[in-house]
Amino acid sequence: MRSDLLRRSALVTCALLLGGCFHLTAGDKTRKEFKPPRRIDPAAIAVPEGYRIDPIATGLTYPTGVTFDDQGTPYVIEAGYSYGEDFAEPRLLRINPDGGHTVVATGGHPPWTGVTFHQGAFYVAEGGTEGGGRIVRITPDGTLTPIVSGLPSLGDHHTNGPAAGPDGALYFSVGTATNAGVVGPDSANAESINWMARASEFHDIPCRDVILRGLNFTSADPRTPDPDDTVTTGAFVPFGTATTPDQVIRSRVPCSGAVFRLAPGATAPELVAWGFRNPYGLAFSPEGQLYVTENGHDERGSRPIFGAGDYLWAVEPGRWYGFPDFVGGRPVNQEWFKPSGAEHPPQFLLAKHPAPPPQPVAFFGVHSSSNGVDFSRGGAFGHRGQAFVAQFGDQAPDTGKVMSPVGYKVVRVDVTNGVIQDFAANKDKGNGGPGSHLGTGGLERPIAVRFDADNGALYVVDFGVMTVLGEDIKPYRETGVLWRITPTGKKEGP
Repeated sequence: MRSDLLRRSALVTCALLLGGCFHLTAGDKTRKEFKPPRRIDPAAIAVPEGYRIDPIATGLTYPTGVTFDDQGTPYVIEAGYSYGEDFAEPRLLRINPDGGHTVVATGGHPPWTGVTFHQGAFYVAEGGTEGGGRIVRITPDGTLTPIVSGLPSLGDHHTNGPAAGPDGALYFSVGTATNAGVVGPDSANAESINWMARASEFHDIPCRDVILRGLNFTSADPRTPDPDDTVTTGAFVPFGTATTPDQVIRSRVPCSGAVFRLAPGATAPELVAWGFRNPYGLAFSPEGQLYVTENGHDERGSRPIFGAGDYLWAVEPGRWYGFPDFVGGRPVNQEWFKPSGAEHPPQFLLAKHPAPPPQPVAFFGVHSSSNGVDFSRGGAFGHRGQAFVAQFGDQAPDTGKVMSPVGYKVVRVDVTNGVIQDFAANKDKGNGGPGSHLGTGGLERPIAVRFDADNGALYVVDFGVMTVLGEDIKPYRETGVLWRITPTGKKEGP
């Protein structure tokens, strides 16, 4: 047991260091302005020997998911919203053999964050930046029917998934409203995300009753024109609301930061597990175990947390995974998580924790935004039982500082030991980053991955170009790509 703990400790340290977790920044000057059109060049992407990568569809606007119907035809969803406060139209697209597309359905409640084909219909997670989150069913003729509505995802993070389980049920998740449990002025940034203007009373909702320590935070009040106006806010309450010691916050389901199960024919979701920050990607292993990727905390807002990575969890029903007081199984009141310039590390918000949280299966780089996940089932593609994860890439310096670009690739995870290896990444001679930053036609921001029915190909959804200059996030429409990685029959190298 001791050797296993030492191994995990070493993996944690390596993952965090490789993730660029330093009090340095790549700097605004290294983040290049993008001038359309986007270049597309598969030769700029490195994949293992014995595999090739090709663009299947281009010119997509904020694509976030891919699935396949009974005939193996690929379908892609476009989000209809991007950080940077750009609203478009969410769409379900059928990808044609020539790379063009046909619109199957359009809808609302953006961003659409995920899609799966299950029992003859498409199921889509509507993120709910406007109108709250929903799970909707779309028939092949384009008829859209909500089956779950009113999910609490008006804030920083959204309704994600869904994934079809071996029990025939749909599983999905809802992220937290905030970065770290407290609504702050970072939720009213018109250049990145400004949900406070749309839902001023919104806040995190616990899945079980919690008792607060009464810790409050004073911040600028972005709702007034006077820059000297301040406001005091506590945890799990609206902006500008103070809390008191031993105050009880009542639970409600559906809640935030949780994974849910929707039984066949049901409309009321069941709580599976809670205490996540942003459980984004959901996938089942060949053995039927549910895994979830989690986006870790940022160094921003009223309760900034430094050095939090992203994680892969094996979900155990009924467990609490640590939000808002633990990061990847570690308490936030450790020196490691102390923000730049702060006297002390973050303090606990809860007076009593539901239980000790478990440990992640794998630790990804800090700010890598490790999102969509799928498992290889073997076959021609190989790597049976290993997880493939799309890393969207950092949004530094808006979400925190990094030494060099982090993410922007697809990685392979051995879930038996937590070892992570690059599988598709841009070729470069410097510090990495998206193709537009490198001046090549490689990957921009991979956000989802999905194996086809016979496990002969891995499809990669590339969100497209999204630049970050200071606090200004700027996405570019019609720059998204659907890539396909296939084995070539050649022997894979070491």
